[in-house]
Amino acid sequence: MKKEMEKAFNKQVNAELYSSYLYLSMESYFQSVSLTGFSAWMCAQVQEEMFHGIKMYDYVHERGGKAKLEAIAKPEEKWETPLAAFEHILAHEQHVTALINNLIDVALDVRDHAAKAFLDWFITEQVEEEATVGQIVDRLRLIGSDSSGLFLLDTELGKRIFVMPIK
Repeated sequence: MKKEMEKAFNKQVNAELYSSYLYLSMESYFQSVSLTGFSAWMCAQVQEEMFHGIKMYDYVHERGGKAKLEAIAKPEEKWETPLAAFEHILAHEQHVTALINNLIDVALDVRDHAAKAFLDWFITEQVEEEATVGQIVDRLRLIGSDSSGLFLLDTELGKRIFVMPIK
């Protein structure tokens, strides 16, 4: 693996682990406001983001590179409303999509077709992530200040579980 590609992957591993850390902070926020379904949804999201980071970490080693872990930034801890939290998630997922697009640009620049093929899975994953979170944002906007709608959504979100994709 070329050093430029290795450096870009290491930066993305940190971004994926930050995502997991951010969502863990959100899980704590939702626990603190007694939205246990939202909390469970975030718990699954934490695991998914950790999986993404480890998948990239393993890939660096598989290609003969060296994974280098850097400090993970401290995430926010509180949001005004569940809608504000999910709007933050949507903006964050859009940011992660841009980071992965940039990683693909590096792969294309250094002509690393194996990395490009590996990253295609992440692009598909990001489309799904943005669509799912966007739908929750839309539903929270529809719910507005209707607490019964919020509790119904809380129940629905609580059914989510993380299923590890087959490698």
